[in-house]
Amino acid sequence: MSRIGKMPVPVPKGVEVSIAGGVVRVKGPKGQLEVGLLPGISAAVEAGELKIARSDEERQTRSAHGLLRSLLSNAAIGVSRGWSKELDIVGIGYRAESKGRSVRFNLGYSHPIDFDLPAGIEVDVDAKSNRVTVRGVDRQQVGQIAADIRALRPPEPYKGKGIRYATERIRTKAGKQGA
Repeated sequence: MSRIGKMPVPVPKGVEVSIAGGVVRVKGPKGQLEVGLLPGISAAVEAGELKIARSDEERQTRSAHGLLRSLLSNAAIGVSRGWSKELDIVGIGYRAESKGRSVRFNLGYSHPIDFDLPAGIEVDVDAKSNRVTVRGVDRQQVGQIAADIRALRPPEPYKGKGIRYATERIRTKAGKQGA
């Protein structure tokens, strides 16, 4: 039995879970998410907890058991509290500004970069500390948008200039030894 898969998913207060047609719908104060059930795996709501069970011991079913439990747990947390990722912009003249449903980045290129935001994602830009916070309900989407923003100008290894996660540590190289 999967150690993660056999743990029940606690359903926070204010969150409704419904299961119909092979799809689990999780609805809460921040929004609504749908997670499709995988073949051979069933879900049931019992006493304020969501329990995941598998029908057989095949390799594919066993491997998907813990995955589906984690996806449902992330959905329950997302619709109740939400997910966020913080990015720091490091470099002289590097900055970001929010313009409606897009963010404009000046990252040392010859032109500014306009980054359009998909539905369900909010971005807060703190101009004083050059910090960008990506918020949303879907954990996967928040992480992907944060990775896409970081990919606009990844941190370079000599001075550490670029966009990095707030918790990321950059190992800098020594560079040339001048005479």
